[in-house]
Amino acid sequence: MSNSQLITLDQASNLAALFRERAAHSPDSTAYIQFDPSDGQWHEYSWKQTANEVIRWQQAMKNSGLQPGERVVIMCHNAWEWVICDQACLGLGLVLVPVFMNDRADNIAWIVNDCDASALIIEGPDQWQTLESVVDELASIHTIVALKPVNARHDKLQQLDDWLPDSGGELARDESAPEALATIVYTSGTTGKPKGVMLSHHNILWNVHAALKLFDIGADNTFLSFLPLSHTFERTVGYYLAMVCGCTTAYNRSIPELAEDLSIIKPTLMVSVPRIFERIYGRIMDKLETESGLKKKLFRSAIDIGWKKFEYDQGRGAWSAGLLLHPVLDALVGAKVRARLGGRLRFTVCGGAALSPDVAKLFIGLGIPVTQGYGLTETSPVIAANPLENNVPASVGLALPGVEVQISEQGELLTRSPSVMLGYWNRPEATAGMIDTEGWLHTGDKARISDSGHIFITGRLKEIIVLANGEKVPPADMENAITLSPLIEQAMVIGEGKPYLSALVVPNPKAFEALCQSLGLRPDDEENYSNPLVLDQVLQQVQEQLTSFPGYARIHKLAILHEPMTPENGLLTPTLKLRRNRILMYFSDDVADLYRGH
Repeated sequence: MSNSQLITLDQASNLAALFRERAAHSPDSTAYIQFDPSDGQWHEYSWKQTANEVIRWQQAMKNSGLQPGERVVIMCHNAWEWVICDQACLGLGLVLVPVFMNDRADNIAWIVNDCDASALIIEGPDQWQTLESVVDELASIHTIVALKPVNARHDKLQQLDDWLPDSGGELARDESAPEALATIVYTSGTTGKPKGVMLSHHNILWNVHAALKLFDIGADNTFLSFLPLSHTFERTVGYYLAMVCGCTTAYNRSIPELAEDLSIIKPTLMVSVPRIFERIYGRIMDKLETESGLKKKLFRSAIDIGWKKFEYDQGRGAWSAGLLLHPVLDALVGAKVRARLGGRLRFTVCGGAALSPDVAKLFIGLGIPVTQGYGLTETSPVIAANPLENNVPASVGLALPGVEVQISEQGELLTRSPSVMLGYWNRPEATAGMIDTEGWLHTGDKARISDSGHIFITGRLKEIIVLANGEKVPPADMENAITLSPLIEQAMVIGEGKPYLSALVVPNPKAFEALCQSLGLRPDDEENYSNPLVLDQVLQQVQEQLTSFPGYARIHKLAILHEPMTPENGLLTPTLKLRRNRILMYFSDDVADLYRGH
């Protein structure tokens, strides 16, 4: 590894030691960058400043009577304070339990009570408002700390400035053994109540160092963090890995401000999910539709030649004279798109769901290396990733060095490594159902492994729609194809046990408005959502997106939804996966209408 700033597993065998080593190793380097709305400025924080704040938090936690092994729940956006809270906990042998920032009160209450948490850190007034109705149900909680002032009174509630002492001495050294519990992460599962995944210090650190055997990451990199830190993908790769390497991490203000933050921060690395790329892809394609025929041709040529160059550089494609055009096309097209993403992106790791081949081809063709990875919360989380020099975008990459993978007789991907969780909190039966007696974790994903070792996810064992005639349809592939239409923002394919497939779709507001106007309808008329003319036009667009699918994978009917599916309304997980059962219940009237009479 060429990074002289790297902190090895021998130097730091637990996460608290990692932070102490980093603060001692590069005290004056910029650790974090964050925007402060109170003064409208971006602020930089060094590792030394961060350590000083951690010391204050640790003293406050001790003053609150928190003991090693107790659980602390945090409900906060990605922020410098999130890291400080985590490091304060780790150094005191406390167990941090992150929850999704905008989760519902009943879900938070369930998690708090399930893990028997002692303290709760909330961001501010919005989170207090969410929790106020259930706060008295949180019997085990004795301290609630608000990072931003909350204008309310409650015996357990304290404001951060009142809770923190002026100073606190030195960083705590209540060492946790490498195999000790570091965190409990509640899976945002698409069905049922979330389960608490128990991850040890060694689980996480081993995973970071295994990933670094595939990627050479220097200390001169800047991450832009926007996936929730409550999700293990961002936490391991965008936070702990950055700390191991000595990188800087900047926190995005919000997803709507992501485009602006990219141009301000100019990150070199990003951890992302496909939906972010799909949104950028959608905007690019929308804009392209308004351009001249010449510009469209130029753009498509740039992608095509850029992709051929990528395949040639990877050793999979032959050289052709067309590649001589690449520098010119790249200057005219690729460089301009890269500039909008900050102009410095070395690569971005994409995970959490399958990335559409069309989307991958566009970004890679325009000189933005996108590498797909794959993992589960239960594996800390990375199982596989595509290295830059051996990147097969249709795959989720090679198993990390030291990670074992195999395909079961049922076609399921199994994995075994030191990254596999300790188990589910208080769920021995669920743990036994996930990890067999030989230590193989059952991912629930169907896969194949090529001769080159690349893993291809081919579907979910459970996420298969079986139609009344016995035909089996994997809905995710269809949904990916449907949402590449500029008209459709979100789609869920349904039809389990039914005679035909239907879809629930959320339209792109501007494109939907334009469609209604083209049909002579008032754009603001609520009746448009159920107007047969509109439904027919949208259905046609959906069917056009599915022309490459088998005949039985055809959408016969659809419902246009009035509201989007979001993590806030509980219909998406924090990594923007569909919560299928919940969506079916939420839109049960629409679903019933689609199959009325059948």
